[in-house]
Amino acid sequence: MKPTKYSIINNATIGRNARIYDQVNLYGCEIGKNTKIDSYVYIEEGVKIGDNCKIRPFVFIPTGVVIEDNVFIAPNVTFTNDKHPRAQGEWTRLDTRVKQFASIGAGTTINPGVRIGKNALIGSGSVVTKNIPDNAIAIGVPAKVVGYRPPPLQQNGHKIPSKRIRR
Repeated sequence: MKPTKYSIINNATIGRNARIYDQVNLYGCEIGKNTKIDSYVYIEEGVKIGDNCKIRPFVFIPTGVVIEDNVFIAPNVTFTNDKHPRAQGEWTRLDTRVKQFASIGAGTTINPGVRIGKNALIGSGSVVTKNIPDNAIAIGVPAKVVGYRPPPLQQNGHKIPSKRIRR
């Protein structure tokens, strides 16, 4: 078995039982307990990833992103943090938050400054340009809400009361 190769720079904090695979770069970020970070993931300084998350291969997460507990991010998802990036000079960071239990499909781009709601589902290949509400299903370029899904059955081992979701 060959040794694992990854970079942990600037004191990244990694929670208990988190799994970090080959070719991952972590720059001064926080990774929660029981979170799995697959190969070829790049996470910049100041990023916070909660407990029990799964980040699949080839994901880029820049400074200013917060990912809450129990979030799934499929392969090739790209988060951005500046609407007008340039190679040199001033830039304006816009923070992004992904709420607990959200799922983001493969190949999705998350534009800066958006909030993806609790238990939201983003379809593969979407471009998220605006906030997505809790429990929403959003797809397309740009991503639009096409429906709603029921809340998760359990949260932290406790049953969540069922509520009717308006469509």
